[in-house]
Amino acid sequence: MHFPLDREIVVALGGGHGLASSLRALVLAGECPIGVVSVADDGGSSGRLREDFGLQPPGDIRKCLVALAEAESVWTSVFSFRFESGELAGHSLGNLIIAGLNEVTGDFGKAIKLAQDLIGVKGILYPSSNVPITLEALVGNRVVQGQVNIMHTSGIDSVYTNPGNPEVAAEVVDALLAAKKIVVGPGSLYTSVLAVLAIPKISDAISASSAKKVYVVNLKPQDRETSGFNIADHIRALAKHKFVPDVILADTAYMELGDARELCQSMHSQLVICQLADKFGILHDPVLLADAFKEYG
Repeated sequence: MHFPLDREIVVALGGGHGLASSLRALVLAGECPIGVVSVADDGGSSGRLREDFGLQPPGDIRKCLVALAEAESVWTSVFSFRFESGELAGHSLGNLIIAGLNEVTGDFGKAIKLAQDLIGVKGILYPSSNVPITLEALVGNRVVQGQVNIMHTSGIDSVYTNPGNPEVAAEVVDALLAAKKIVVGPGSLYTSVLAVLAIPKISDAISASSAKKVYVVNLKPQDRETSGFNIADHIRALAKHKFVPDVILADTAYMELGDARELCQSMHSQLVICQLADKFGILHDPVLLADAFKEYG
């Protein structure tokens, strides 16, 4: 893979709406980001397509495609459309298009590339693994299997993938090693963010990279998965999975710091407290996040 020589390489990792927010913010900040997207999803439309066709789940890829679209177009609306009735009820049309491209090409990576060309994006997307993976979590002395099941579980100790060392595209490893900045999050801590960081080849490449590593903390704890968590708990969970950020961007309006200041000092990480939430306090505002990336990231 030949990366652009006229700009620094910026890689963002995660899944769902969180990664889509970071990608959109990076575009607003003037970057042309490379997104590495979780393929651990096993629920909803993605889960059905994964079960029926044996492909990596397309839902998080679809969200990121729309986030990277250079302009609103009929294709962004098409990829976002969701059927509400009949046999296709619950399916996103974008997911079906990606699944169809995968069937035609026989290659999920090629399917994503064709979808990128179709919708017109500013950036590049890769799946976190070239094969479907199952996310597994250690919870005390038991194992919980599957992203959806883990989302509804509290008291998670750690997560890992099955297979344990899945194949990762060489372009992903090369991008991480060459990156000037690596952005992680926001997004569901265990089932989106760590679903990517738990992949050994990705974790090893991040550790070997000289890039500045930026973590965008969730706005609030998630029911069950991170019930009762504060900002420090999120940072500790990342460190337990071998990811120590250089810069941590956090909005404290809806989640307590805990001992994050002391923890970041011991880790030699810069903790930045800033407004990141949209006016509803539900999602990260891409404009505010873009400003934070430009100033601190």
